[in-house]
Amino acid sequence: MNSRDVSAGRRGDGELTEEMEVFREFLRDRGYRVTKEREAIADSILRNRDHFDVDELYLSLRSRLTISKASIYRAIPLLIESGLLAEVYLENGHMHYERVYGREHHSHLRCLKCRRIFEFSAPELAAVEKRISRLEGFKSEGHKFEIWGVCAACQAEKA
Repeated sequence: MNSRDVSAGRRGDGELTEEMEVFREFLRDRGYRVTKEREAIADSILRNRDHFDVDELYLSLRSRLTISKASIYRAIPLLIESGLLAEVYLENGHMHYERVYGREHHSHLRCLKCRRIFEFSAPELAAVEKRISRLEGFKSEGHKFEIWGVCAACQAEKA
């Protein structure tokens, strides 16, 4: 198992040509218009390497564009359905999301004190998912795994 702290605010500024084309093609295949607003929302999300909620995304976009929260709320399900974005966790009534396209499957450790998110990969979880699904005659489409508690840094503050 390896973990990576994703709360440090990394932002990828590489080319998003492939990801944006996946989104455009998804929209066209389903009869949706490819609008500048949808593209701006997708671009902002795909460049974000952190977990975020709609309010954070709105504030980021609003500084550059005239955009409504409603547009973001309408675009997010499209990005999820296209396989570019995933719901990660609910906190304080807000769903948090993360970019998933081109990333390996991972799980999360969430510190309840400092709110940092740590990602980790554990291939053994996929094996458990397959075994349980097979035993129950269930066709699995994936899994989410999250552990919440207090991170090592916050524990050290108590000492």
